[in-house]
Amino acid sequence: MSKRKPLTVNRKAKDEVNKKAIIWTGSIFVVVIIAMTLLLILNK
Repeated sequence: MSKRKPLTVNRKAKDEVNKKAIIWTGSIFVVVIIAMTLLLILNK
């Protein structure tokens, strides 16, 4: 039973890393879209 507890801790840590990666990827994607929109507006 003591071997199962570290595995659940590792799974939780991996989930947190995945959440952080998704947040970073999403925020970068949003920044790129905003930058492209601003460039299109200012280009006119």
